[in-house]
Amino acid sequence: MKGKIIIISAPSGCGKSTIIGAIMERGNVELQFSVSATNRKPREGEKDGVNYYFLSTQDFLDKVAGGEFVEYEEVYPGRFYGTLKSEIIRTVEEGKNVVLDIDVKGGINVKKQFGDEAITIFIMPPSVAALRERLIHRGTDAIDVINQRVEKAEYEISFAGQYDVTIINDNLDEAITNTENVIKEFLEK
Repeated sequence: MKGKIIIISAPSGCGKSTIIGAIMERGNVELQFSVSATNRKPREGEKDGVNYYFLSTQDFLDKVAGGEFVEYEEVYPGRFYGTLKSEIIRTVEEGKNVVLDIDVKGGINVKKQFGDEAITIFIMPPSVAALRERLIHRGTDAIDVINQRVEKAEYEISFAGQYDVTIINDNLDEAITNTENVIKEFLEK
């Protein structure tokens, strides 16, 4: 039996990676994490092939030209993220459910390609102001980068209506449980 595809998107700082990690750690749902590719440098503690496939810009663009991505996006000028087709196909064919942590346009594109085999879940911040505070407290970016991320978040939020389900992350434990329940229901279909 083939696996299914779970697509989770959110603006930066909304907790999607934390939510996915918590669901996987709970172990109530069988999920395999899809490792995205990017041309950005690894952050402290990140490992190639685990957190991302860290590619040079040229390698990334060569894979784009070769049609090796199911989706990719230039999320910020010169900063690319994408999902390799081989990752999804391999995982689903092995009968495993794959979860994708990808940007909003990428999520919509993957859903178009896989239809009912995929579900899209949008994690929404309680407000843009709350998101700004989260990004500031995270302490990983300069204020100009935070401003850029908040501006991008406002744009990304406009895509939430194109997702199958929207979950507001104003309480992390509730957001984790709600997301897990949506995934369980989808997998039981």
